[in-house]
Amino acid sequence: MEKKKIYLVDTTLRDGSHAVSHSFTADQVRAIAGGLERAGAAMIEVSHGDGIAGSSINYGFIGTPEQDLIRAGTDVVHNSILTALLIPGVATIADLEIAREAGIRAFRIATHVTEADVGIQHVRYAKDAGLTAVGFLMMCHMVGPEKILEQARIFVDAGADYINIADSSGYMVPDDVRARIELLVEKLPVPVGYHAHNSLGLAIGNSLAAVESGATYIDATLRGLGAGAGNAQFEVLAAVLDRLGYDTGVDFYQAMDVAETAVDPVMHRPQVVNNTALMLGYAGVYSSFLLHTYRAAERFNLNPRDILVELGRRGMVGGQEDMIVDVAYQLSVGKE
Repeated sequence: MEKKKIYLVDTTLRDGSHAVSHSFTADQVRAIAGGLERAGAAMIEVSHGDGIAGSSINYGFIGTPEQDLIRAGTDVVHNSILTALLIPGVATIADLEIAREAGIRAFRIATHVTEADVGIQHVRYAKDAGLTAVGFLMMCHMVGPEKILEQARIFVDAGADYINIADSSGYMVPDDVRARIELLVEKLPVPVGYHAHNSLGLAIGNSLAAVESGATYIDATLRGLGAGAGNAQFEVLAAVLDRLGYDTGVDFYQAMDVAETAVDPVMHRPQVVNNTALMLGYAGVYSSFLLHTYRAAERFNLNPRDILVELGRRGMVGGQEDMIVDVAYQLSVGKE
């Protein structure tokens, strides 16, 4: 019996950027991307944690110019597909073109789950340029499967090669994932992918639920490096999928080796589900809010958990990081 093919998409050098304060160097990109290339990752994502052109006072400044990081990736990535995330409004078509010239061969156009229409022109540009385009819907716990299908079809109609849904806060449990993936797989004419965060400790379990429900592209990061409590751990996921008889094309020994030799040395701290990261999943808050929330809590002498709960209550989404300080200030005034 032929093994089902699963494509592992590594986002260590994008989502993992959050966990190292966007400080990756060109040499680190070569070491990590080169190891992932040898391990057999299908796609390797390189950019600021908030995507192309994300370097800013709002999201955090990048340590090495993005084009230099991408070019470093092209030095060592020849078989895998070098990709980048792009959030419309953070980045423009001009930024997409700069990244393409630097060596990006696939773009994942990321929008809030109800706003796929703002990414139509970006998908069309990528396709017109002969590149792979992915419709990437964030914060997919905030709406039901039918709404996600509606938004996914906008991306498909624009020409997206596959649809990726993201549990950006790590809020979902396996049944939530199954309900969303199964409907998309049934109704869409393109493949479906899934991006997990580990805020509730369910990133691997949710990724398996996605695979069992028909998803064929699964995101992961070495050592689980990523925003908040991190992501599904690439080398663990590769091992589990191999045990279950799926064909990922990944040498998980090599994946373990690059995690140990190239990722461990750059980590600021172990990627664990600590109390505040756990609150991201519990409250349903965007994972990249975590470090901003810590800073605001210290500034206003607040419990960061209270800030996260209020952000979740207000339905804050990616791109509203500047509102964290406002919310913290309002909570601090309320305490007086």
